[in-house]
Amino acid sequence: MKVENEKEIVEKAEKFLITTMVAKIEPIVVSEARGATIKDVAGKEYIDCFSGISVVNAGHCHPEVVNAAIEQAKKLVHVCSYVYYVPATIELAEKLAEITPPKLQKTFFGNSGAEAVECAIKLARKFTKKYELIALMCSFHGRTLGTLSVTGQAGRRKYDMGPYLSGVSFAPPPYCYRCPFEKSYPDCDLLCARSIRNVIDYCTSKGVAAFIAEPVMGEGGIIPPPLEYFKLVKEILDENGILFIDDEVQTGFGRTGKLFGIQHYGVEPDLMTLAKGIADGFPLGACIARKDIGDSFEPGDHLSTFGGNPVSAAAALANINVILREKLSEQAEEKGAYIMKRLNEMKDELPIIGDVRGKGLMIGIELVKDKVKKIPAVDETRKIRDLCREKGLLIGSGGVKGCVVRIQPPLVITKEQIDSALNILETSIKKVGS
Repeated sequence: MKVENEKEIVEKAEKFLITTMVAKIEPIVVSEARGATIKDVAGKEYIDCFSGISVVNAGHCHPEVVNAAIEQAKKLVHVCSYVYYVPATIELAEKLAEITPPKLQKTFFGNSGAEAVECAIKLARKFTKKYELIALMCSFHGRTLGTLSVTGQAGRRKYDMGPYLSGVSFAPPPYCYRCPFEKSYPDCDLLCARSIRNVIDYCTSKGVAAFIAEPVMGEGGIIPPPLEYFKLVKEILDENGILFIDDEVQTGFGRTGKLFGIQHYGVEPDLMTLAKGIADGFPLGACIARKDIGDSFEPGDHLSTFGGNPVSAAAALANINVILREKLSEQAEEKGAYIMKRLNEMKDELPIIGDVRGKGLMIGIELVKDKVKKIPAVDETRKIRDLCREKGLLIGSGGVKGCVVRIQPPLVITKEQIDSALNILETSIKKVGS
């Protein structure tokens, strides 16, 4: 069916798609994208500082990734990688074992981050013979019923879509800007981490299979914990025989300035979930685990018809090669430091900016009506997002309080694009926040 214009496309989308489009924002009808640039059907170009929600780390339509997928599609598209052995899928599993922390070896492939987390939860329960889970307040792990059960946000866990899994307890988040204990780091003595002992002792039946956390909370508002946080948490988990599931769906593949976010903290997880940046836009999710944990699945325990699809696997292999060869992790660290410097200069000047935080090219700007009371500037955040879009800049917005501007561009974004983006952002913040 031929679609003639933008208005017609929007009308058809509203008529035929089940969607939960981002609230109060007019959609862009995208025609094509390259690198860190998106073009709509009218020919207008945008600097993309959101990467399809932190997905196209190597940039939109990277030629090597696209060509790898095309060549694989010419040979084989699907046979089900859990019924037959597919070379591209096996090669990708081997590559993941090579680049992830040393103890991780065996991978299960699905199609998304939520599927990866579902697999990790099932594996942890199967291996430990325990069923309880601990997650963090403010966290986000997906939108299936299982992953929502370990998501620590009331706004995501809607009452009219429950009930959710039982046996899930939530620990206070390492959210320094809004410390749940009203302390200041480092004088807080990492109470957020130490409180996990209390959660285990007072909120569980001591049948905890796993603790799940993101190295940097993404949907929660780009919240990086103090560097000592995960070391202390891992000590507590090990003392109690609890597995650590590291959710790298948003932080993986160079986004934070390391290949994986957990590498900032000097600990090794027992399981790791991957998606988003793994294949530069092709649908793929993965759960990689220690060998003994991975071997606990028996035939029929878990399956995904399209998991490990050879086209997505070929794209992922090419994508990983690009990330490693072009040192995109290092680029993210350098470019992120430049952006953070500019943003902190804005923070000193603009009263609406309460906090600037992040790692690499995963950056959050928390906007407030009052820097002392930290009243969330929710409407202002949405207006700034919309103004930026009108001026040719795409950013994210959200956080548990709804007042965080999210900057997560493709790691290949150029210095010129960064400067243009920051100029647009600064102008928009000044217009709304003055």
